[in-house]
Amino acid sequence: MPLTFFILTFCILVLLVVMSYKIRSFKISREEYFREFGEEDPKKSNISTARNNVYALIVITSAALIFSLYIIVKDTIYAGHLMEWLNIVVRLLHITFGIAWIGASFYFVFLENALNRTENVREELAGNLWAVHGGGFYYLEKYKIAPSQIPKHLHWFKYEAYFTWLSGFCLLFIVYYFNASAMLIDKQVLDISPLAGIIIGVGSFILAWFIYDLMCKSPLKKNIVLFSVTGLIIATAFAFGYSHIFSGRAAFIHFGAMLGSIMAANVFFVIIPSQKAMVKAAKDGKFLDPQLGKNALMRSLHNNYFTLPVLFVMVSNHFPSTFGNKYSWIILIIITIGTAGIKHWLNLREKGKLSIWILPSSIVILLAAAFLSAPKSNNAKCESTVSETEVYAIIQNRCISCHSDKPTDPAYTAPPNGIAYRNINDVIKLKDRILQRVVITHTMPQNNKTNMTEEERNIIKCWIEQSK
Repeated sequence: MPLTFFILTFCILVLLVVMSYKIRSFKISREEYFREFGEEDPKKSNISTARNNVYALIVITSAALIFSLYIIVKDTIYAGHLMEWLNIVVRLLHITFGIAWIGASFYFVFLENALNRTENVREELAGNLWAVHGGGFYYLEKYKIAPSQIPKHLHWFKYEAYFTWLSGFCLLFIVYYFNASAMLIDKQVLDISPLAGIIIGVGSFILAWFIYDLMCKSPLKKNIVLFSVTGLIIATAFAFGYSHIFSGRAAFIHFGAMLGSIMAANVFFVIIPSQKAMVKAAKDGKFLDPQLGKNALMRSLHNNYFTLPVLFVMVSNHFPSTFGNKYSWIILIIITIGTAGIKHWLNLREKGKLSIWILPSSIVILLAAAFLSAPKSNNAKCESTVSETEVYAIIQNRCISCHSDKPTDPAYTAPPNGIAYRNINDVIKLKDRILQRVVITHTMPQNNKTNMTEEERNIIKCWIEQSK
């Protein structure tokens, strides 16, 4: 049955891809036809809608195809290999789209901040900017509302956001949800079922969006300081909740995914609809409510401040001193405040405003995170000399299922990060990293899935101290 579904889904995907090319060719031919008569295609909107619907079906069908393939290879030797390559491909897509989205966000906020708004600015303009890049000069103008005539070719910045979120959501499933019992759930934090964890994770993104959206539509938005403090309190509540439900790494990733979901929802539900309304009103020669543009600009600015905290979360799984800390949620919020503060300083600088205290304060806040996450001394006494044989026996019992040339853990087909403990010499070479991950942060074994005891961690600690 899964194989039949896979073949059927693959055929549908091929058909949809062919259809997308046909629609594109049809759209181009109609544009050329109406261009000869100096007219606009009356069915242009319908064709674009049909094209977008086909693209959406391609994405959905691709996801169904991958899921059916996963069902086919599940519990076989190919399961880990499939997940590893899905991780590689989707992670690369996520990073690529993310760079495009964040780059556009940084650029347009810079553009808004750096506009010349006073010198030789025409009445219909909000400002202009001269720039040089890549060996050429550029001149940009921003209209207060819209030009008197909308150009035929208008670029929309939206797909970068959509595909960043979509690829990130897929990556969340690949890394954390498909292997929820090992990567998402830590029974030492909260003993819940994988399904319950997934529902809580996805549901939290929806809840966060509704809370944030209500804040943006409430009188609270008129008071920037009160809005920011309220948002920080709510974000802290989410960070606290995640850290008391999921494993350390999963808690951090879900916090970043929550912010990323709000950012993408801002684009989809507010920014793009406002821009469409602006374009339609300009084409129809009707009055345009300027509040639409203000709302879109406010959401875009919020997205700009979210970017650095989200970027930190994306790289945080490489730094166990953050997510492995006892008070990881406090570390997460401190870094969120510090990075957002640095972005605020950059935004002010682009406006030509001098702020003496924001950058130093942000740096001090980030240094506070480094101080709070510093390792605490383990006071366990070493009553006897620990032998290499004793330590390697613990490594074989608790670590070899992942860190060997041929891992037996179903999540891996190769040792994570290329680390394989073939003999005691491999352990000796990595003793500093083992001290950090196994003894200090307790982030290895992953979610303690092999049930390493505190006594075993202390034995490893004593051996490392004695070998110095």
